[in-house]
Amino acid sequence: MNIFRRILKVGEAETHSAIDRLEDPIKLTEQGIRDMRVDLDKALHALAEVKALSIRTQRELTQQQEVNSQYEKKAILLLQKAQRGELNQQEADRLASEALNKKEQAEQQVRNLTTEKKKYDESVLKLEHNINSLKSNISQWENELRTLKARMKVSTATKTMNKQLAKIDTSGTVSMLERMKNKVEQEEALAQSYGEIAAEPKTIDDEIDKAIGDDQAGSSQKLQELKQKLGINPNTP
Repeated sequence: MNIFRRILKVGEAETHSAIDRLEDPIKLTEQGIRDMRVDLDKALHALAEVKALSIRTQRELTQQQEVNSQYEKKAILLLQKAQRGELNQQEADRLASEALNKKEQAEQQVRNLTTEKKKYDESVLKLEHNINSLKSNISQWENELRTLKARMKVSTATKTMNKQLAKIDTSGTVSMLERMKNKVEQEEALAQSYGEIAAEPKTIDDEIDKAIGDDQAGSSQKLQELKQKLGINPNTP
């Protein structure tokens, strides 16, 4: 019972230092509930036995009450027969006395059985009360166990997540991203460099063409001027 008083305080684990010493409160609670169910089975068996005794005692009580009634009737009949002259008075008195003695014995049995029946009935009431209380406690503990399991799952998941987060090297990750950024920028610059190199002239003709470039119009104008200077028709190809 003491262990359950402690386990039922699991909901207050933050302020209950004793719970911190429990290695596995879930297993302890499950074992406690199994033990209480064994006790419940024993209590139910005891209740059945006591009820059986009460039922048997009631039957015996009813029989003795009937016996008591019958002996009283017999004593009356004997006295009535003697009064009518059907039976010797002394004999009737003797037999009637014996019947009354039997009646007294039956009455004593009735009193004893009534006392026993009362005790059995009181025991039945106490056992039923204890059984109902035990069933209620088991139900409460099972609810506590479900809550405890749910809380344990949440706390375990949270602990696992926090442990994973704790293993993450934030500064190392940022440093790695910076290195990747620098690497990409370097690759982009290198690609641009190769592009510019590819655009450079490869031969002297390429150099001439490059040098001429967009100056073709200027060269044509200079050519016309040169033809005029030489007296050549400017429109002559």
